[in-house]
Amino acid sequence: MGRAMLACSGIGERLRVGFVLFAALTASMTAATSGAAAQDVSPAAKSEAPSLKIELNRLEPAGDACRTYMLVDNSRGPALKSLKVDLFAFDTEGVAQKRLAVELGPVQEKKTVVRLFDFAGLACPKVGRLLLNDVLACEGGDATRETCLERIEPTSKTSAAFDR
Repeated sequence: MGRAMLACSGIGERLRVGFVLFAALTASMTAATSGAAAQDVSPAAKSEAPSLKIELNRLEPAGDACRTYMLVDNSRGPALKSLKVDLFAFDTEGVAQKRLAVELGPVQEKKTVVRLFDFAGLACPKVGRLLLNDVLACEGGDATRETCLERIEPTSKTSAAFDR
């Protein structure tokens, strides 16, 4: 009987240690999961940065260039001292034709502005698409190149597409 008791107490001890380890692991996983859930509903996740709409509004011939009208709608965002973008113009067959760095700023807080620039040596009917390749500079408030690029929503009122 002594041996049976000893064998049972050994099993009981292993079960107790196993239960303690299981409880610790479960508590650890619960804490990690609830921490991740708390991160998902953080203030930054709840309130996204306001969009910055940039619209390709008009293309018109200007000598041997294509004059481009860009509408920058910052009606919901903070002022930007600088907003310099890298643009590529593609022809109607999708072939890259011209690259241009354009300063679209400054843009006042809660303001919409129109900026004009020319793609020299490119006829407007040949422009099939304008690509927002990158944001080269973005200054104002807590803005960074990356946050500005994420905020930009390109649209077009012309026959040429405008996207990023």
